[in-house]
Amino acid sequence: MIRSIVFAACVVALVGRPCSALAQDKKPQKFARYLGEGGKPVYGLVEGDNLRELAGDLFGSWKATDRLTPVAKAKFLAVTDARTVFALAGNYQDHLAGLPPERLEKYKIPQYFLKTPASLCGHGDDIRYPADAGRVDYEGELVIVIGKAGRDIPKEKALEHVFGVSVGNDVSAREWQSNDIQWWRAKGSDTFGPCGPYIAIGIDYGNLDLEVRVNGESKMKTNTKLMVHDIPNSVSFLSKHITLQPGDLIFTGTAGKTQPIKPGDVVQVELQGVGVLRNKVVAEK
Repeated sequence: MIRSIVFAACVVALVGRPCSALAQDKKPQKFARYLGEGGKPVYGLVEGDNLRELAGDLFGSWKATDRLTPVAKAKFLAVTDARTVFALAGNYQDHLAGLPPERLEKYKIPQYFLKTPASLCGHGDDIRYPADAGRVDYEGELVIVIGKAGRDIPKEKALEHVFGVSVGNDVSAREWQSNDIQWWRAKGSDTFGPCGPYIAIGIDYGNLDLEVRVNGESKMKTNTKLMVHDIPNSVSFLSKHITLQPGDLIFTGTAGKTQPIKPGDVVQVELQGVGVLRNKVVAEK
């Protein structure tokens, strides 16, 4: 029933009306970014086992076309061509467990760091394991997709600037993270920011189950309601210092104690209502 409503409202190739990207009250929908005809990055609306290509601006207005790509044949890309990629440290209590009180005090406000746009890759892409990285861990996370520019955004209006959410893996080289002054390579190396396959809208972002599996074995389970700083608070705080732009991404932190991954492993991050992000770890040559 929902699919038929979405189809009637949004397939404007047939009815001729553009869809607004930021109507947060609309029914659940999913979008994907993938390679279209001629190898051009495009967005598509998920319709069952197919992606219906969109024309226009996903974060402004768009029209659905008659071009369909089977999900099974799609070459997925990172969910946006982000200008800036932000990430939260220590945003779940069980991830902070064991820290001394003086360090815990710092997490009373959202603790952000930057990932590089170069770290982004898509569902199905390989995570490249640098030969000299030492220990590398998974970090399964909800990713906020910004849809509307803003600065000094009040908390009560923060969701107006959120287009939707996706699934991410904040891959982390722990020895570099501990020993370097900055986290630029520990968190920002090529392929250290898989995200996708979908952006979901119209669901309760603050109450979604999140799970990480490595080679099919469950390694972490949590729910986004257990975040230390919820999505509105995190977006509002960040916008007090940096102007957010459509397509910017915010990785919102991992739960629990992460474990190392190695070449040959397959990492899956599943977020309820959004999808499963799957990536294989390969040794960098």
